[in-house]
Amino acid sequence: MSKIKEKLQEFHPIVWSLVVGTVFVRAASSMSMPFLFLYLSNQTDMDLATIGLLIGAGALAGTVGGFIAGTLSDRIGRRRVMIGALYVWTFVFVGFALTKNPLLLLLFNMAGGLCRSFYEPVSQALMADVTPPEKRYRVFGLRYTAINVGVAVGPIAGAVLAKTSVALPFLITAVIYLIYVISLQSLLNRFGIKKIEGQKKEQITFGHAFRVVVQDKAFRFYMIAGVLGAIGYSQMSTTLAKFVEMSVPNGVELFAILMSVNAIVVVLLQMPLTTWAEKKTPLTAIVVGNVMYALGDIGFAFAGTWLIFVIAMVLFTFGEILTFTSGDVLIDRMAPEAMRGSYYGAKSFSNLGQFIGPWLGGLLLASYGGTALFLVVAAFSLISSAFNWAGQRAYLISTGKSINYSRSESL
Repeated sequence: MSKIKEKLQEFHPIVWSLVVGTVFVRAASSMSMPFLFLYLSNQTDMDLATIGLLIGAGALAGTVGGFIAGTLSDRIGRRRVMIGALYVWTFVFVGFALTKNPLLLLLFNMAGGLCRSFYEPVSQALMADVTPPEKRYRVFGLRYTAINVGVAVGPIAGAVLAKTSVALPFLITAVIYLIYVISLQSLLNRFGIKKIEGQKKEQITFGHAFRVVVQDKAFRFYMIAGVLGAIGYSQMSTTLAKFVEMSVPNGVELFAILMSVNAIVVVLLQMPLTTWAEKKTPLTAIVVGNVMYALGDIGFAFAGTWLIFVIAMVLFTFGEILTFTSGDVLIDRMAPEAMRGSYYGAKSFSNLGQFIGPWLGGLLLASYGGTALFLVVAAFSLISSAFNWAGQRAYLISTGKSINYSRSESL
């Protein structure tokens, strides 16, 4: 019991409340959203490229929304932005459940993308606000583990619920989001988030934040790398479902299993890989992660059995673990203290890849097949490493700091 108590005291209660909430939120959303591409391809007359474009529109909306939300949270506080986004997000899932109209689905998906871009970077910034710098790598790893605990159970639950009604997963997701936002609002008030927000020493304007971020050469390189990586990563939650269905018997069930394999591997290996990554530079972890992404995509490209798909997903997940957490730490270390929300929000510009990815993936899948699709995105993952290296070089030139900050404050 003493060890458990000591572990709980390691981080601020707000961190734990966000971590626990993340488990439920991601479990709920993964019951519904990963199946949207499959649902639309089977229930509507839209072609695959159009479906990819519709789904990608949510990420496109989030590309700009994240920067607005991050800067807004620096100005008016994290609490207001997060809570407002979660309430709207709840109604978005109700909308998904109640309509099949393509235009309405497009609008709901864009609204959902905006809500995600308002909630996630702001919650990350809040976690960093209440955590000492030397512990933030572990906090980001803990958050990512929580995401995947939720994703481990969500897809299988969604597949089961969808057999009863295609709308049911979306309605249950809405209910879980509503419960979460009410409880989170109460916890944030109880743990004094207003006092923490009141400690900001600067008022950041949108114009000032935009100029700083745009003029940051290293940040621009990181964003290009992020776009390329997101094009590949987005296939997992969009075209992969259709490709698996086309490739093997009982493909829908296999896709649900693959999503859970992805999450289970993260839960089991997040801490060991994070411990390894903390001893390396972030660039090293990201480059190794991109190689793992590419190997996983190559595995998908040539998979014809359940076993090969599962092995490819395990490799892909190794890349996910290494790149996601290291990318968060890169942004945290390069962001000025008073502009942390702005930088986390601006990171969502890489969501442009989440818009391009589903559209490009649907086009390649329809025109050239899954093998060509996954070989192309494997190449994108490898190319993104070059831009990460360029970002590191630009940062070193501009600051003269050491890139090895695994146990220091420098980038």
